[in-house]
Amino acid sequence: MQSLVTFDGIVVEYNWRNPHVYIVIDTLDDNGEVVQWSIQTSSAMTAARSGWTPDSLVSGERVTFSGYPAHDGRPYALLKSIVKKGGVPLGAEYDAVSAEPRIAVPEITVGTTALEGVWISDGDKLVDYPGEFDGLFRAQMTLNEKGAAVRASYSELSNENPNSTCVGRPTPAMIISSVLYPLQIEFLDGGERIAIRSEFFDEERIVYMDGRAHPDISQRFRTGHSIGTLEENVLIVDTRNFDDHRSPYQTGVPSGAQKHVVERYELSEDGTRVLVDFLLEDPEYLATSMTHTRELVYIPDHVMQSFDCDVESARRFVLE
Repeated sequence: MQSLVTFDGIVVEYNWRNPHVYIVIDTLDDNGEVVQWSIQTSSAMTAARSGWTPDSLVSGERVTFSGYPAHDGRPYALLKSIVKKGGVPLGAEYDAVSAEPRIAVPEITVGTTALEGVWISDGDKLVDYPGEFDGLFRAQMTLNEKGAAVRASYSELSNENPNSTCVGRPTPAMIISSVLYPLQIEFLDGGERIAIRSEFFDEERIVYMDGRAHPDISQRFRTGHSIGTLEENVLIVDTRNFDDHRSPYQTGVPSGAQKHVVERYELSEDGTRVLVDFLLEDPEYLATSMTHTRELVYIPDHVMQSFDCDVESARRFVLE
């Protein structure tokens, strides 16, 4: 993300899918030979926020693109901007921090009396780390010797990467991703269960509020097993019994049976915001626990969308 390339070329493919929209562009090198660049952009959901549509580009169209090139030298880049004929820019520029257009925080005109609803992170109150999602974990996570060794052995451009098979990331990922993908809280069965959902990879987990304990560690789940308590609009969620996951923080640090997450959701007095914090522990890979706090903003008019991850699109970054 520290270097940039700019080329003129002809669009030969425009692939509108999740988790990444791809554009393939034919360019010419200094010898007049055709070089075909694959341009990775954000998901279709976040691209749409920037003004893109499935019909924004067509094959045969001449464009100028700028992008952050792959560090291994192949003609593959993460999009910064693309300009159509006549100097017309397509959508907003993608920056080197988030690499995706965030949801704009709306003017807050209404609150709620309960935690139920749809919420997004207030990005204006967050510290920006290069890479955003993985950057936050790299900055705030302290690894032990095993964690550092396993991270160093990770090949993010291989089948080892769970994203290549549309495997999402368990909590606390949906909290971190809420700057791009809304988070929904819904009470079920009169409050006996609470569903917490994210648009990102269609993640959903159930929080059991009926007083049950966690099951034996021999029973493990992709999203973990969550139990909770609720008092005066403060929800405490305790999650254990996670399945093994090779890279839940997008950094190559795994998680497993010892992972433990405690989240706290507190509704503001006016019902317009939720203060969220979490404690993440995993003594198998982390030297110390990690904590994080942020504010979520109420967006009652937002309709949750399906991510519908496409495996073919998800695998396009993989080096065979």
